[in-house]
Amino acid sequence: MNTKNDNFSAYVGLDWADKKHDICVQVKDEESRAFSVISHSPESINDWVEALHKKVKGNIAVAVELNKGPIVYALQKYSFVTVYPIHGLTLARYRQAMFPSGSKDDPSDAELALDMMLNYPKKITPLKPSSEKTRTLALLVEQRRLLVDDKRRHANRIINALKQYYTQPLEWFSHRDTELFCNFLIKFPNLNELKRVRTNTVAKLLNSRGGPTVKKTPERIASIKEAIPLTNDESLIIPYQTFVIALAKQMLVLINNIREYDSQISSIFTSMDDASIFASLPGTGPCLAPRLLAALGEDKSRFSSAQEIQNYAGLSPVTERSGQKSWVHWRWQCSKFVRQSFIEWASKSVGQSYWAGIYYAQQKAKGNSHQSAIRALAYKWVRILFRCWKTGKAYDESKYLKALKEKGSPLLVVEKTC
Repeated sequence: MNTKNDNFSAYVGLDWADKKHDICVQVKDEESRAFSVISHSPESINDWVEALHKKVKGNIAVAVELNKGPIVYALQKYSFVTVYPIHGLTLARYRQAMFPSGSKDDPSDAELALDMMLNYPKKITPLKPSSEKTRTLALLVEQRRLLVDDKRRHANRIINALKQYYTQPLEWFSHRDTELFCNFLIKFPNLNELKRVRTNTVAKLLNSRGGPTVKKTPERIASIKEAIPLTNDESLIIPYQTFVIALAKQMLVLINNIREYDSQISSIFTSMDDASIFASLPGTGPCLAPRLLAALGEDKSRFSSAQEIQNYAGLSPVTERSGQKSWVHWRWQCSKFVRQSFIEWASKSVGQSYWAGIYYAQQKAKGNSHQSAIRALAYKWVRILFRCWKTGKAYDESKYLKALKEKGSPLLVVEKTC
């Protein structure tokens, strides 16, 4: 057996599914393997784990094609079980390389996962659970992003529906995912109803949220008086306004749910030791700072270099070669949510960090696209973040600019000659 860790009494390959899990077990110092299938239920999983542990009387290593999910969460509650996650694409390519025929007689994915764990121990590393706070924060920020995506989807549907019969609200409101916009559409779902209402009633609603938007009320009122319907066809107006009202009500629910998530995220984030480090980074704000902290976690031994974080986040370019040809593409085997967190942070930092703005402008001047320039900036930011995270010191823009000046960085030299 070629595994780097001989502290296990049994090695398991697990092919997961929603309703059942295929299992391949090899006991230490034995060549034979046992195959079985268990249903996906807490009771079945517990019975199988406890029975195997009673049989082998030792620690158990489980290779599975994911690093989170119900089966992983279920296995992690056992102190004697260590999970070895295998990327799905890696397993698929391993199967194709070893058994290109694709025959039904080929080994199952459970057995292939077991083979990979045993034969390539340096490539398959165990899953080390983060702290409870980090795991909670990671799930909250990912779930929040799903709700934000839903809100954006609803807003786009509302915009498309309004274009069919009632275009004026799109001119009056530049932000189409707010409570004010939704309440306005629910109360005044078509232009004829809006025009029948007294001006004071409309103004009261427009001013109900307060803030800078109040200044736009006189302009909006004047525009309402001059507006004319796009169509008077009731066969269009009735269905579309019903659809708009339904979407607006759903959007209000999403807005309130996101607000609740923000409250929970903020409460956990501010209680964590490294919160000040991530909050000090230009462009992070209350949304991105928790996402970055959740991505790196609190375990400082998790990453030993900035390069490891760049690879983990999918920011490091990958060079492929074949014969005399070579090409570069971005890294596929990474968490898209984590990568997007770094990309979004880099984009926000352009307007809030002096050197980041210059670096972005230089990348654009070289002919790079916006996305390429932002990815290059994110790659550079990771080095700074890694240093702050490892030392436990918050980011200080003035100190970094001073360091750039002392090193004669091209960033500041170019700025002087402009």
